[in-house]
Amino acid sequence: MSKIGNSPIPLDQTKVTVEGQKVLVNGPKGSQTIEIPKVLSASVVENKLIVKRNAETKTVKALHGLFRSLIANAVHGVVKGWEKKLEVVGTGFGVSVKGGEAVFKVGFSHQVVFPKIEGLTYVADSITMLTISGVDKQLVGEAAHRVRSIRPPDAYKGKGIRYLGEVVKLKPGKKVKTA
Repeated sequence: MSKIGNSPIPLDQTKVTVEGQKVLVNGPKGSQTIEIPKVLSASVVENKLIVKRNAETKTVKALHGLFRSLIANAVHGVVKGWEKKLEVVGTGFGVSVKGGEAVFKVGFSHQVVFPKIEGLTYVADSITMLTISGVDKQLVGEAAHRVRSIRPPDAYKGKGIRYLGEVVKLKPGKKVKTA
C-alpha cells in the first residue's frame, strides 16, 4: 500500500542517528528529533535512511508512509529550511519586524503584535511582505496560518493577509443585477 514508505531518504549534508525509536537529524540549519512508533524501524545504509515496517496491516502501512515523509521533511528542513511568504493587501496596511516580533497594521484601531516563536524567524521583505522561516515544516505552516487568521482576506475587496500567490475570488457587490 505504501509506495512512499519504501523509497529511501538521501542524507546529503546531514547526520542521522537512530536510537531505538528516536531518529535524530542534524544539519547545517539545526536539528530535529522524530519518534517513530514501535511497529516501524529505521536504519542508515550507505548514506540513505530506510524506514521498514514490522507488520503488514493497513494501519501500519499508512504509518509507514507518514513517518517516512515526516523524516524526509526533517532532513529537508535541517539542510534548506522551510518558509512561507505572506502578503498584506490593503490601503494603509503593512507589516514590520521589531525585536523578533511581527507588528501588523491591518485596519484595526491598534497594531497587532505576533509574538516570537522559538525556532522561527520573521523577515519583512517589504512593507507588505512577511517571510516566516524555520527548520520544522509543521511549525512554519502553523505560524503562517495563525498570522493569516489575524485578518483573513475580505470576500468583497480582497483586503487582509494572504499567502503569496493565493487567489482570492471576490464576490460582486449588491449593485450587481441578476438578469
